[in-house]
Amino acid sequence: MSLLALQGSLELGIIYAIMALGVFISFRTLNMPDLTVDSSFTLGAAVSAMLCTMGHPFLALPAAMVAGWLAGNVTALLYTKLKIQPLLAGILVMLGLYSINLRVMANRANIPLLNQPTVFNSLQGTPVEAQTHWLLPLVLLLAVILLLYLFLQTRFGLVLRATGDNDQMVRAVGVNTNITILFGLGLANTLVALSGAMIAQYQSFADISMGVGMVIIGLASVIIGEVLFGTSSLLRRLLAVVLGAMLYRLVIAIALHLGMPPTDLKLVSAIIVTIALSSPVIKEGLMSRQKRSRSYAHKEVKDNAGNP
Repeated sequence: MSLLALQGSLELGIIYAIMALGVFISFRTLNMPDLTVDSSFTLGAAVSAMLCTMGHPFLALPAAMVAGWLAGNVTALLYTKLKIQPLLAGILVMLGLYSINLRVMANRANIPLLNQPTVFNSLQGTPVEAQTHWLLPLVLLLAVILLLYLFLQTRFGLVLRATGDNDQMVRAVGVNTNITILFGLGLANTLVALSGAMIAQYQSFADISMGVGMVIIGLASVIIGEVLFGTSSLLRRLLAVVLGAMLYRLVIAIALHLGMPPTDLKLVSAIIVTIALSSPVIKEGLMSRQKRSRSYAHKEVKDNAGNP
């Protein structure tokens, strides 16, 4: 693999890590499978692309975040107020956002940004021009990690984490879990939409189907990070998600380098997630097998010692 391809995969990994942190909030912190991610990612990209065509690349990022927040809130309201199962609520919002995303993109399936201002070419002529494609996403990612780390240690952040662990206990102490779920899903999709906005400007286009499979990519990043880098502390969990996203992009880049057709990448993603999800069971089975082998060997040695 060339150095340029490696750099590109790491740059994408940094941006996708922001999306993975959003999936971490919904999937791990709130313990809710949120399929809104597939469409809120595209929503962020669509809002970003349209504002870039209007000459406002930096305004596109907070605007995409607001759009993602609203999408997450709709899913949360369907679940908390209308008592629709979270999985179905996410599917309904995902389907509805497809039409909304087309409206945002002025009924176009693709918006090119080749000759439009973006946050990556707005720093031309500065000393950091050559490093813009990795420096800006890295600064943004570090800011997201720091803010998430500080927030999740606040009183409300601890309530949010407790809601995912045991919502009945949280309600028993007088906390309205509807508010925490509303905020948590809003925050999760805010980060997802921000990642989509950055990807659109990084790749210089927005496409109506670019969000397909994002929830799988996010889950793969979260699970790979947790399995390989551990979850002993909050900061370690956040960093594990980020490193998992980068490692996932590196695996995809290696697969492409080895000649795998791009059409097979979704299959690779599904296999990676399956292996990561089943790794605790596989690990437990191997440990149990080793334990039985040691026990059998110990018994055999004991029997041999008793029968000279």
